[in-house]
Amino acid sequence: MDDEFAARGLSNIGAWILGRNMFGPIRGPWPDDKWKGWWGENPPYHVPVFVLTNHPRDSITMDGGTTFHFVTEGIEAALKLATDASDGQDVRLGGGVRTIRQYLRAKLVDEVHLAISPILLGSGEHLLEGIDLRELGYQCSEYVPSSRAMHVLLRRQE
Repeated sequence: MDDEFAARGLSNIGAWILGRNMFGPIRGPWPDDKWKGWWGENPPYHVPVFVLTNHPRDSITMDGGTTFHFVTEGIEAALKLATDASDGQDVRLGGGVRTIRQYLRAKLVDEVHLAISPILLGSGEHLLEGIDLRELGYQCSEYVPSSRAMHVLLRRQE
């Protein structure tokens, strides 16, 4: 079941949006163009990826069809660029937490998949802190328990 949910979440993706922290550990202005992401020369995306940042940078074309584009104009601009580049397929929001929270609050996320597992990961940012999903129009459309996780799908109702 867990593999099925993972496969569903990775099918029909035409573009990704990532926050700057998901692309790399560098903060502030880019010191140079050496850092090209965590993944080596062939990142797992294989479609255009739009990285939210406050600091301009030229696009990076990688092996396997991934091109990283750096967007300084905000979440709506990144979503428009990703939608235009997706060729009618889905746009996947890849995180991090701050990025997902911005899109949720702006009501720009159609579906959320939460995989809840009883593992303690330590501290970090709380994804849904201060966010009222019901008030934003989300309802549970599916929940499936497996031996490793509870999969919860939330869809935003118009």
